[in-house]
Parts: sequence; C-alpha cells; structure tokens
Amino acid sequence: MAEGRVTRGTTGTNRLRRVDRWIATLPALRRAADPLVVDLGYGASATTPLELHARLARVRPDVEVIGIEIDPDRVRLAALSARPGVSFRLGGFEVPLPRERLATVIRAFNVLRQYDESEVPAAWDRMLARLQPGGVLVEGTCNEVGRVCSWVDLTAEGPQSLTLSLRLAELEKPSIVAERLPKALIHRNVPGERIHSFLNDLDRLWSYNAALSVYGASQRWIAAVEGMRNAGWPVRGTRARWRLGELTIDWQAVAPL
Repeated sequence: MAEGRVTRGTTGTNRLRRVDRWIATLPALRRAADPLVVDLGYGASATTPLELHARLARVRPDVEVIGIEIDPDRVRLAALSARPGVSFRLGGFEVPLPRERLATVIRAFNVLRQYDESEVPAAWDRMLARLQPGGVLVEGTCNEVGRVCSWVDLTAEGPQSLTLSLRLAELEKPSIVAERLPKALIHRNVPGERIHSFLNDLDRLWSYNAALSVYGASQRWIAAVEGMRNAGWPVRGTRARWRLGELTIDWQAVAPL
C-alpha cells in the first residue's frame, strides 16, 4: 500500500529549476553506474519529472527519471507524457522501483509541508532505505514560482546540509525563506534555535553589504555569504554557487535543538 497523503499538486514550469541544477552537481549522480532519479510527489502534471530529466541528461545522458505519485489519477495523466528515460508509478514514501533497483537520488519537494514535524523522521527513513549506496535524498520546499527555495540533503548517515536558494533581484531580506524551510525546520525559527540565529545573522550581513548593490545583487550576496563564513558559520561551496543565490551550510549548524 502506498504510504503518504495526496498533496495539493501545485506545480508549474521551471518551479524546481533551482534544486534541479543543484542536483546536477551531485557526485552521487555523476559517478553512478546506474543513474536512477526519483521525483516523489510530482503533483498534478508531468512537468517537474520531465524538466528534471532534461536538466540532468546534460551531465548524465543515460539518467532515468521515475515520477512517483500517490494519486492514481495523477499517475494516469502523467503517463500520457512518458518518454524514453521518463516513466511514472503509483506510490508514496515506500518508493516503489523496478525490481532489484535502487535510486541514486530521490527528490521530494513540497511533499512534507502538510505533515506534522513529528512525522518527518519516519518519512526520511522510508525514503533513505530506497537509495543506492552513496545515494542522496533531497527534501525541501519552494514558493509557487520557485524563487524562494530551501532543502536538506540526506544520506544513509543522516542529514548533511541545508541549502537556501533565492532570487536575489529585489530581495528585501534572506529570512523570507523562513516560510519555505523544510518541515524539520519551519517551526524552529524562534529565539534559542540555531536556524533563528543563522537567519538573523544572514539578514544582518545582507543589510550591512547593501552598498554593494550598485555592483549587482550577486556581489552583495557573495559578500554576505563570505561574512557568514568569516563569522564562523560552516558555509560550503564557492563563489560560483553563491552567485546563483545559493548558500549551503552544514546541517549540524542549524539542526533543531
């Protein structure tokens, strides 16, 4: 029996482009002998699995993407758009896959928002059990147009990092992402929690570097991210990623207390 609940199914063209391009950089994908990627809870149309395949195929032409949905009607509709490298299946957190195959990457976006925080660990464990050795689970949330996103990546060893990805043009303050944090963090943005301190520091440095906006929003963002790293936050990545409006940080630095 499929495990999970039917989501609202909201989707749209390019909504998940930010996380797609991040997944395309994963060593797990690039090194996999059998690259199989799952789009879990893709929603009311086949849009996001098809876009995911197109983006990942640029780095792994042999990648296969399977869209999984818990609503039979959505699966029947999406199946009309199936093509070589992209197929669709009925299922939930148990992640039903072709016989004797496991996933290289599972992307579960905008799926756990409707669940209670207490239900997240069990859902994570169910999905992690369906990964190949060295595989990655990417679980997160974004707004309706994909300009405000965040996600946590997990391996068999547990959560590894939190990534924020924001459209920098006209960004007032980075903490706008608070409304789109993964379920494990969204209720933790309160005084005394690490994620609250992290977002406060990021807002402060974004404001402090406002004068750099004359050189472009990306220069202001890069300066803010460098300021976070200089302040002791375990920031990952390079300027090439930061320029895209990304910031990745070790999970333990923001994990719930």
